[in-house]
Amino acid sequence: MNRWLTRRWPAPHWPSVRGRGRADAGALLLTAAVIAAVTLLAGAVPALLRAGADNAVQDTVRRAGQGSNVLVHANWEHDNGPTGGRVRMTRLAEDIDDFRARATYLLGPDLDTALRPPVAVVNGPILRITGGDVPRTFQFTYLAGDLGGPDVTWISGSAPGPAVPEQFIEIPSHGPPWPLQVGLSETDATALDLGPGDRIPVQDGHGQDKDVRISGIYRPADSADPAWQLAPALLRPVPGADGVGTTRFAGLLSRESLPDARLAIDEDQLRRTIHFAPEPDALTWDATETIASQVVKLKAASGASADRSQSLKWESQLDTVLRDARTQISAAFAQAAVLLAGVLTVTVLVLLLAADLLVRRRAPALRAARQRGAALPDLGTELIIESSVVSLSAAAVGLALARVAAPGVCWTWSVPVVLAGAVAGPAFGILAAARASRDRRQPANRAARRWILATGQLRRAVVESAVLITAVAAFVTLHQRGLLPVASDGDAGELTGDLVLPLGAVALGVLAAAIVLLRLLPVGVGFTLRQALRSRRPLAVFGAARAATTAGRALPLLVLVSATALASFALVVGATVTRGLADGAWSTVGADARLDIGADADAATPALAERIVAAPGVGQVVVAQVTDSARVFTESTLLTPRLVIVDAAAFQRLLATTPLPDAPALARLTAPGPGPGGVPALVRSSNGDLRTGTRLQLSRDDAPAIHLAAVGTAPSVGGADDVVIVDATALADAGLPAVPNTVWVTGPGAARAVSNSGVAADVVLRADVLRAQRVAPLTAGILRLAWTAAAALLALGLLGLTLSAAAGASERWQTLTRLRTLGLRPRDARWVAAGELLPPVVVAAVCGPLLGALLARLTLGPIELRLLTGQAADPAAVLPWWLFGLVSVALLAAAAVVVPVESALRRRDRLSEVLRAGDQ
Repeated sequence: MNRWLTRRWPAPHWPSVRGRGRADAGALLLTAAVIAAVTLLAGAVPALLRAGADNAVQDTVRRAGQGSNVLVHANWEHDNGPTGGRVRMTRLAEDIDDFRARATYLLGPDLDTALRPPVAVVNGPILRITGGDVPRTFQFTYLAGDLGGPDVTWISGSAPGPAVPEQFIEIPSHGPPWPLQVGLSETDATALDLGPGDRIPVQDGHGQDKDVRISGIYRPADSADPAWQLAPALLRPVPGADGVGTTRFAGLLSRESLPDARLAIDEDQLRRTIHFAPEPDALTWDATETIASQVVKLKAASGASADRSQSLKWESQLDTVLRDARTQISAAFAQAAVLLAGVLTVTVLVLLLAADLLVRRRAPALRAARQRGAALPDLGTELIIESSVVSLSAAAVGLALARVAAPGVCWTWSVPVVLAGAVAGPAFGILAAARASRDRRQPANRAARRWILATGQLRRAVVESAVLITAVAAFVTLHQRGLLPVASDGDAGELTGDLVLPLGAVALGVLAAAIVLLRLLPVGVGFTLRQALRSRRPLAVFGAARAATTAGRALPLLVLVSATALASFALVVGATVTRGLADGAWSTVGADARLDIGADADAATPALAERIVAAPGVGQVVVAQVTDSARVFTESTLLTPRLVIVDAAAFQRLLATTPLPDAPALARLTAPGPGPGGVPALVRSSNGDLRTGTRLQLSRDDAPAIHLAAVGTAPSVGGADDVVIVDATALADAGLPAVPNTVWVTGPGAARAVSNSGVAADVVLRADVLRAQRVAPLTAGILRLAWTAAAALLALGLLGLTLSAAAGASERWQTLTRLRTLGLRPRDARWVAAGELLPPVVVAAVCGPLLGALLARLTLGPIELRLLTGQAADPAAVLPWWLFGLVSVALLAAAAVVVPVESALRRRDRLSEVLRAGDQ
């Protein structure tokens, strides 16, 4: 009881705290600089990525286009008349306004703020334009927003009006075609060679003529109005919209002609839809989960598609687009976390090494204080106060700088660094002071000495085994689970606790490998010493003896190997992402440049291709007809792949001369011999619906379908997952000549050649695509982090080399100075010192890059870099050997500089002082 009553709180001796701080100000400032620099990096990177996440979400939604719109459909009320006919409903436009208001109300506040004002679209059926040499279709459309339809200027004629002036009229169900007035765009009118008052010769799917008349020709006031994007055929002819080889035209309805549009066709053929386009600038990372959930709830509450009532039927891919964006962002966060974990691991090791050096310098003072009666709690408190002030102050400076450099700050990642800086020094210092007053002596019994040695080895084996087992578990978890958060209800998409183990797999793997090398290094150095003892070179003996003495030190080797291996890993990540972006740009464009030719200029494609071929700096030119969402049938399924009609031999040569994957199967499209039961085709599918051996049918309007036979796997074209490639000549022989609308151009002069094409076409340059991908928020952030992490790790490795050399400098040069009394020259002393320092440096310089390359090959797949580069498959690891060489050379050069610097600093040491120090 008296012992508990007499226990006191630690009483630090403040003059000792100030004195030690002033004496070791340089070492403490170095520790503070390391903590501040790494805290700056760890605090700014997550905040920068978090800010880039909002931009990434907005960019993904913009690229999705209309695929991210929220659509709502509803049926009309029946137009049955009192005598069995159909009634002209004059308030259809008002019904559309009410429908739009009701849909807007049901969105809820979260979706309402994330979506643009709605646009109502009323579409008629696809009608066939009779006459002409090529298949053409026609559709009449009504557009209406909150402020009415898009503005147009009537350059000829007038806006569509009612067919009859009567407000109420009932027509027989099977009477003659009801007249309908539509407006036609200037471009469509020119292509059809029609004007105001003319009748458009159209028929429905049953071959019945329709009475569609042109009231006027219009020109859009603003062709960039988002409403036009919902019906692009209202501005210009759209090729391939209704099948391969077809061109769609469209007529504009007005509020007055909308009632006639319903009478002109069957009752169920007029469809009304409200389009809510997302507002990208209003979408943020935090709101994506809520918005996606709201969209899912709307779709779940929709009425059945076969329901004849007027209930709302919601349809959207916005939830899928947002979740894809969240997946990409989560992958970027995880990739950044892997790199940061490596930096923090090496930083903690460097701080441990710095603390070890500081305690070695303070050992005489700590021993003296302990021998004078200072209690261990008092000494520990003094050291903790000093280290805490240094660590917390440095961390505060780093976080403040991070707040200046980034829109926010993340302090979580700085905790390991601060703890290591605050705890390592006091722990080593207390152990050093405790050893000074320990009265336990070495036992004389040999068995007892062996027991103590075995106990120490067992403890070390337990620690090393724990690290190895944890590393193996981390790799197994990484490959089985991956790095992406598990999708669940309420999941915020952030990094969770179950990701700690896989995120640290790379760092743990490096530590495990370094421990193995730590076990092997004394064996190798001992073998070298035995060989040196047999030689007649005393310098080799001295150097090997000194190396054997220090080979068991764990921290220097752990720091050097970890720094070089993790720096090499970061270099591999940066090089792989860079190569992956380049390959992704090739896959997106298909060549150095691509021309997507408009429908009104596709007839000029062959002549255009000839002009481009003659341009300087052009390598190859390949023309093709590329149709998205072509209608292809299997035995029981309708598919909408990307159909590519191209000269197979020319396309194969194009692929062979570019970084794109070769496609030897293209030769099967033109191989002589008996046909496979249809036109040979190469197929590619993301879900396996299209595979070799499948029989396909390519549908055509007013013509029998063309049979296709899948004879091989198609290469990816433009990054599409579902592709069908057919040889142009073979398809023309089957009755469907190609109308080229795409030109691929390679060569250094490709960009200049396509930019001066002189036709209406969209120019897509590979250099522009690559530049846009590199400056994307997440991609640019990960690339900068990879190069920054590599530089930081290399700097930490060089610092670790310097600290490890300084930690053993006193003992090393005491021995060398004594050897100088036996005739060792200063030059020879430097060689002996180099022999002591080189083994761990050489091991790190050789094994570090190799270890980093091995870890990259083992982990780049689960790290999901393909989500960052936009590739269909995981990119192959790119090993930048020349950068690995620079890392190794930098380490060896630093070791070569350390020795002469130490020699110069120790030149003034007196032999008498060295001998007295050795006697203490």
